[in-house]
Amino acid sequence: MITWLEPDTPFPHPNLALHEPNGLLAAGGDLSPERLLSAYRQGIFPWFSEGEPTLWWSPDPRMVLYPKEFYPSRSLLKTLRNGNYEVRIDQNFTAVIQACAAPRDGQTGTWIHTQMEEAYHRLHLLGYAHSFETWSEGKLVGGLYGVAIGGLFFGESMFSLITDASKIAFCHLVAHLYLSGFKILDCQMHTDHLSTLKAREISRQEFLDAVKSYRDMPLIPGPWTVLERGVRDHLWRASHASN
Repeated sequence: MITWLEPDTPFPHPNLALHEPNGLLAAGGDLSPERLLSAYRQGIFPWFSEGEPTLWWSPDPRMVLYPKEFYPSRSLLKTLRNGNYEVRIDQNFTAVIQACAAPRDGQTGTWIHTQMEEAYHRLHLLGYAHSFETWSEGKLVGGLYGVAIGGLFFGESMFSLITDASKIAFCHLVAHLYLSGFKILDCQMHTDHLSTLKAREISRQEFLDAVKSYRDMPLIPGPWTVLERGVRDHLWRASHASN
């Protein structure tokens, strides 16, 4: 059984989440900034389709990336060196989340429905949610968004309209996190795509310990701006160090 959340019901401990489906912890509650921030500070995130009750998750294992361990592949480094793009941060958060919400090939719906869009837009206005955006020839062609709390960045979704556009944004996100002192990037669930970007699985308990250790680090208020100095140099150094 999972917990049903009334307005004042606290989250149960993440270790009480179901094994099947993996990580389902609770249902109900709302998507207010207070509820969302409380969830992330406990290693919990919302994920549900339109028409369903709000569902809250804390899977085991958890897919994460440590910024200090990241390095781009040779093919991705070549794309980064090409430079036929511009990366912006928090320039058009609304456009990014709407692009992430668009149905993918073979899909008829999306979990990023209007209720979710509005909830994360509120977090963006409060300085917690951020977008990393790849622009080419004046057009938004890829990007991602997520939530920053203390020394943790909780990635939510990414999109790409041209080859490697989301990977470019991801590389700049990781470099930005590293240079800003962030300790961990939460990727939630395993995908082959994330594995190619050096994310790996850890146990839920290890993840919860990291959240507890880093959630109270000083917040870097939003909106964020591009760290023009250092990002690309860091990516080059990280790539060379891996060879």
